[in-house]
Amino acid sequence: MAGGTAASQPAEATRSEIPSGSRSCRGASRTRGADATSSRRRGQAPKQRKMKGVKRDLTEEYLCLEFSHQTEGCIFPLHTSVTLFLLSYCDCKIFKVYLVLAKESADASVLKHALSRDLEVEIIGRPELPAIVQNCCLPAVVERPGTFCRAGLAVVLRHIIQRAYEADPSQKEFLQLLGFKKTCLKACAEVSQWTRLCEVAIPSAVEGFLGDSSTRGPAIPGAVLQLERKLSEPVRVHNDDKLRRQKLKRQQAARAKEKAQGQAPKTQGAAEEPGSPPASPELSEALSRLKVQEEPAPAGREPARIRKARASELPPLEHVFAEGLYFTLADIVLLPCVHHFLAIVCKKLSAKLEEFPLLVAWYQRIQDVPRVKATASQCGIQFLHLPQSRTSSRERQLCPAEAPGAEEQPSDPSFIGGPRPTMTKLMDKGIEAVFSPHPCPTWTLDWDNLPAAVSPKEGKMSSDRALRKQQQLNNLAYVVTSQAKPGDKIVDFCSGGGHVGIVLAHLLPSCQVILIESKELSLIRAKKRCDELGLSNTWFIQANMEYFTGAFNLGVALHACGVATDMVIERCIRAGATFVTCPCCYGFIQNTSKCQFPKSEQFKKTLSYKEHMILCRFADQTAVQIPPQRRLIGKQCMCLVDLDRARAAEERGYSVQVISMEPESCSPKNNMIVGLPPGHKGAHI
Repeated sequence: MAGGTAASQPAEATRSEIPSGSRSCRGASRTRGADATSSRRRGQAPKQRKMKGVKRDLTEEYLCLEFSHQTEGCIFPLHTSVTLFLLSYCDCKIFKVYLVLAKESADASVLKHALSRDLEVEIIGRPELPAIVQNCCLPAVVERPGTFCRAGLAVVLRHIIQRAYEADPSQKEFLQLLGFKKTCLKACAEVSQWTRLCEVAIPSAVEGFLGDSSTRGPAIPGAVLQLERKLSEPVRVHNDDKLRRQKLKRQQAARAKEKAQGQAPKTQGAAEEPGSPPASPELSEALSRLKVQEEPAPAGREPARIRKARASELPPLEHVFAEGLYFTLADIVLLPCVHHFLAIVCKKLSAKLEEFPLLVAWYQRIQDVPRVKATASQCGIQFLHLPQSRTSSRERQLCPAEAPGAEEQPSDPSFIGGPRPTMTKLMDKGIEAVFSPHPCPTWTLDWDNLPAAVSPKEGKMSSDRALRKQQQLNNLAYVVTSQAKPGDKIVDFCSGGGHVGIVLAHLLPSCQVILIESKELSLIRAKKRCDELGLSNTWFIQANMEYFTGAFNLGVALHACGVATDMVIERCIRAGATFVTCPCCYGFIQNTSKCQFPKSEQFKKTLSYKEHMILCRFADQTAVQIPPQRRLIGKQCMCLVDLDRARAAEERGYSVQVISMEPESCSPKNNMIVGLPPGHKGAHI
């Protein structure tokens, strides 16, 4: 099949042992890495070191980090620097740490100045990684026996925190790094602007900034300007009403005191001076959270004038840390990035420093967090001594042009709301909702004779829902099994609890099935079911789909929400793979950094973005509770949205069909988009 690399023996692809011939380097033994490098230069083989002394069990985990370059004092990619910083901050020694050389010429001797004295690492080449990790972006954590991998910065960092807390539950401040309801950087970068900014945009932009050698000096990255703007926005926290009333109370008390002393009172909402004592409720709340041993003093009943104040009269809360009032994982991610950015600004563009008063204030404030200075010193970060900014957060406002993505969609004077005018507009261009015939509407798996763990009933759902899920799987399984060949790699994107991937792995034992899901618990449940079945042809990757970089032959996704379906199709097209997708949550579709709508040239020439969004919103109105006529319109809108997706793939050489699953009652979202790559030589649908 075009674009794929066949895995003729899937079971062999689960190799997990990292070779024992790796080089070792430890902060406390500063010469090992240098000796290994120098021996290589003399033409000698580096010292072989076997990984001994640790009992190997099924929970042993390897942490793989990239080591590639040295730029302006930053010897690691920023993702690696951030991960090493967190390991040191949490004093986490649970993982076997491997630095993966992107280039064989990388000088390992520089590691002695950048690693914690207590951290021991092995240095290996990428070909020596377990096969599953070779198919993912670093950083990555892989569990023995090498079939379960966590990849991508946010996923790996959150896992390190969880494991550090499990190892020492008394260290509750580790768990607090995950924020309120443990959601810090949990939403994937494809859908969360904040996660994307911290996990992708800032590290990438700062690395580009560090490597810019232009004579005029590097341009300030747009992502850094966006972060400065974010720090100027009011904070929203779960108890912000209480804190804003406390702030109003303090402001009124301060004005009364100034009036009694004959001073000119400050206006409401005026920012504290940078050098002022920590009197604001924001900072008091933040500090009380950091001092774990101390409980904040209980507040008395507020005066009536404070209790009865309207929300519009309350002053906004301002940032203490990146996400608001509390020190979280986001601050740890940003610290190495901002440090290296400010170091270059001070060295080459000192006049620009005044443009980042909030970033500078955050950088100075974060140094007072317990353990941060000690951790920075262990990781080779020497904090800069920066002048106090004279610009308050209220005085500094970024213009829209400085913030990428802030521009609004242009107005369309010809736009008319509602689905009917939009559908009529398409019909006038000869575009109508038409389905391809179902290839085999009566085909079904023999569910009664399949092992119990294959059935979606194992997912602890109601009998009615389990029946509908079986019907959905019948449709997908028929298409996939008719297209797959022995040795193919099949990827179940957005796999959830593994309903699709487990069925396919059982039906196609000669194929390798890779389940990719961002939710850890769902993937763990899927692995447990596969273990019960004794399946040896499965991989489990907890990551955003963009962090899976391996070749594959067929991609499948059942009810991938919103733009996730479009990302699956795009990933399959880039791999030259067949795709079988069932879209969902059309109402969540919107323009993102990855996807723009409409997608096809035919639809772009006919509909504006607003008109296409009308189709998406009404495409969600297909539930059985909705009146039949309105549900019919919803079905037509759903088909038109998927027709746009199909035409966009056809413009890139694919043969695509939009099919309605059978029976239609199996799901309100019952469309199936099947695409075959150019030059496809297998069986057609």
